[in-house]
Amino acid sequence: MRLVAEGLSAKRGEDLIFQDISFEIASGEALVIKGPNGSGKSTLLRVLAGLLPAEAGTAKLLAAAHPVERVGEAAHYLGHRNAMKRELTVEENLTFWKAFLGDFAGGAGLPVFEAVEAVGLGGIAHLPFGYLSAGQQRRMAMAKLLVVWRPVWILDEPTAALDVAAEAMFAGLVTAHLARGGIALAATHQPLGLKDVKELRMKGFEHAYPGEWA
Repeated sequence: MRLVAEGLSAKRGEDLIFQDISFEIASGEALVIKGPNGSGKSTLLRVLAGLLPAEAGTAKLLAAAHPVERVGEAAHYLGHRNAMKRELTVEENLTFWKAFLGDFAGGAGLPVFEAVEAVGLGGIAHLPFGYLSAGQQRRMAMAKLLVVWRPVWILDEPTAALDVAAEAMFAGLVTAHLARGGIALAATHQPLGLKDVKELRMKGFEHAYPGEWA
């Protein structure tokens, strides 16, 4: 399986945010996207997730058994917001997402309570999501990555609000996902504790061509 982006460009309003971004990552690989604020990191991830249209270019997931024209169909997107209802319990939120999304072909997600245990918060799934601290909420949002199988994880500042122990836990989750043949893309200013990652640096359109491999 390979995720291939070719010549991606995107606008915000009438402004061109980035232009001619191309990269390729395969099963078991992670791509970390870095750059200053406003350089287009979040916009690139939203384009890949299918939440924003590309101005130009394509992104495809090439798999022998299940080729996918729209990467978002095979992806989890974890953005700045946690995508959980504050009034519902953690269990209700995760149960909803498990039923609503369904597993992508070729894999199966964890049961809800196993996913909650995996993020280190077993025993509080009965609490309303809004009762949790910011760090706990972020960890429960990560549990959503586990209850439904998606081969591609698209992560925007995933370790925001996490302490050092939770950061290490998250690195373990991503490492396990990659070992399972998954792909991860993350925009971040912080080290994620992952080994042998590829890196894409966004410079911002005002500096001409924004993407380059490191």
